[in-house]
Amino acid sequence: MVHERDLPSLTIPSFPPSDAGKKKKSEILYGIEKAVGRGVYFMSNVKETMDICFDHNAPSIVVKIREYRDGYNDIRIRGGKIRAFTEITKDNVAYCKELMKIVDELRHLDGVKGGIAVSETEYMATTILEEAKPLTQVIYSNVREVVEQGQYIFDTLWNMAIPAERKIREIEEGITHYESKVLENPDEIFKQIIHLGETSNELSIVSSFGGMQLIYNNFFDLYKKILDKYRRGEGRGIKWICSINEESIDLTKIFVNLGMKIRHVKSLTPMNFAVGDKELNATVESMEGGKMVRSLLTSNEPIYVKHFSSIFEELWNNGIDADDRIRDIEEGIDPAEIEIIRNPREGIKRAWSMTKIAKEEVMIMFSTLNVLRRQIQMGGLQLLKEVSEKYGVRVRLLIPTDEHITSITKELKSTSPQIDIRSIEKSLQIRITIVLVDKKECIIIESKDDTKDISYSAAGLATYSNSKSIVSSYLSIFESFWNQTELYEQLEESNKRLELVNQQLKVHDKMQKEFINIAAHELRTPIQPILGLSEVLALKTGNIEQYNELIDAIIRNAKRLQQLTEDILDVTRIESQQSLIIKKERFNLNDLIMNAINDIVIKKEIKNKNIKLLYKPNKGDNIFLNGDIQRLSQVIFNLISNAINFTSHGTILVETNKENDDDADRGAGRIIVSVKDTGSGIDSEILPRLFSKFATKSYKGTGLGLFISKSIIEAHGGKIWAENNSDGKGATFSFTLPNN
Repeated sequence: MVHERDLPSLTIPSFPPSDAGKKKKSEILYGIEKAVGRGVYFMSNVKETMDICFDHNAPSIVVKIREYRDGYNDIRIRGGKIRAFTEITKDNVAYCKELMKIVDELRHLDGVKGGIAVSETEYMATTILEEAKPLTQVIYSNVREVVEQGQYIFDTLWNMAIPAERKIREIEEGITHYESKVLENPDEIFKQIIHLGETSNELSIVSSFGGMQLIYNNFFDLYKKILDKYRRGEGRGIKWICSINEESIDLTKIFVNLGMKIRHVKSLTPMNFAVGDKELNATVESMEGGKMVRSLLTSNEPIYVKHFSSIFEELWNNGIDADDRIRDIEEGIDPAEIEIIRNPREGIKRAWSMTKIAKEEVMIMFSTLNVLRRQIQMGGLQLLKEVSEKYGVRVRLLIPTDEHITSITKELKSTSPQIDIRSIEKSLQIRITIVLVDKKECIIIESKDDTKDISYSAAGLATYSNSKSIVSSYLSIFESFWNQTELYEQLEESNKRLELVNQQLKVHDKMQKEFINIAAHELRTPIQPILGLSEVLALKTGNIEQYNELIDAIIRNAKRLQQLTEDILDVTRIESQQSLIIKKERFNLNDLIMNAINDIVIKKEIKNKNIKLLYKPNKGDNIFLNGDIQRLSQVIFNLISNAINFTSHGTILVETNKENDDDADRGAGRIIVSVKDTGSGIDSEILPRLFSKFATKSYKGTGLGLFISKSIIEAHGGKIWAENNSDGKGATFSFTLPNN
């Protein structure tokens, strides 16, 4: 315990009144006397408010050093108000309780470093503080722009902080505060990764090779300590699931030699994650080259920890031990692969690629007449003819019976004798097309909608495999159809096996869709009570008004979490080839835009008084369109919000125009909506991929908004684009909608 008599005696230098009022300057002061003196003089200039934040060591300084304590008391005696936040820990709880007696309001925020203080006219900052010791250096400024910036930083952090009473109660009663949050600050991400490793008895990790490189480059010593503890019988060590190949084999060996348990799984989850005893970290980034992640989801909520743990256990039980996988790679054994291809375009492309590199034989059984017709239109039979003639590859085709098709195949037989074609009865047709190459590889393509004219629209799920047993099974099916008159019984058994395969594929697809729905539902579950209770509290009057700022922060952050949830769900629908749900109705475009602008004003999205938001509607009558009002409002709200985020002063102009008939490149008879700002413009690095996922350099947002907006506009039959303004000031985002 440090007592006042143990503290150094201070000689406080005097500062002329002109420092605060007339001469505008910024400076750094060194030495205890100058630093403390400037702090005392700073407090003496406070008229109405002093906002201050400091790290966990500072409460003892304020409480124990008389100059600071007296300065705080003098401010409050003069009628001034003091707001403060710090990191409250079990070691400084007593000091924080004393500090609460000399400030108007105290809050807690994790990880506060150094300190800043802001008054109406002055700004001060310092680096990391030492417990019960006065300042040794400070940064001081009374320049208006610096003071305003300091106030903005304080207010931003203040809104993130929680009441001191709540944090103190959690510490004293041992209450765990459950939360899920997304970290985007590199220092916070680095700290959270270390925290998970240091506080967990066991780590369960699923990641790409980039994740292993990230740990090796930045956290190798930490993970080595965890494994050392495991060898001493402390904790349960580290289990890791990854895809082991020639690229990752050396690093995998290093981790295995340290004592890490590793298993190989070919198809990993889209999300990389690490689960500890009570927390999890997760990211969707690939972390190529071991680069640090830019966005990290972290949660200590038991339901999420349990959910990701169950995913890990399922993958772990189906994985291959690292030693076995490494041995296969080093001995040149090519293990069998099974790959589910959900993109029809990629499935058809894979089938053509296999055919082009065939060396001995290609066997194809078309599921329906329409499948064959579509392949003829795409040039599939011509490809088979070229492979047969140039490389001497034998080609065997099973096709459905049809007079028109038969005439085509007769001509093909006469010109390419190496292509052998047989017809099967319609009653024997199945719903899949089988492609076998050299009796070593196969690809099975499901027919999703046989009425379509284009193969990419008609095809569904595709499954590729080079497994000997699977290839042999489908080879047997092909031969059964080839010799259908002799092997009819075997054909029936093969159909049963095919049905079982289809059922397994559908069950797998259903499980993935259920996982998506459950994940979205579980994210929504905590949001609704937060919004409901917070909005009820916001409507109450009386003594609840002292909590209005807290309530506003709860509502704002809950809605932000809600929007993030909806964005992730929309992106999931888009990427899984599910179209966004569009509910069209007749509406007035001018009303829709005005409502979006009013919503932005009501929600106080524009905090900068130097920005003007204007709307210039099309000349003439109102514009009536058919579309999804909610989705299109989402696009307009997103474009205006983006403009606000990147504009510090000037004008944001929303315009609507009817497109000229000679505007053929984007389609005549359409409506153009544009949002033009005078902000910083679009970064040249971002511009080429502006409407793709996570394309952002902003400290706000996930980079999903423009990606979703593009999908919404295209679902309405429109187009969206962006460009920097020709005068070099700001950018313009525009989209078209059909004028119907």
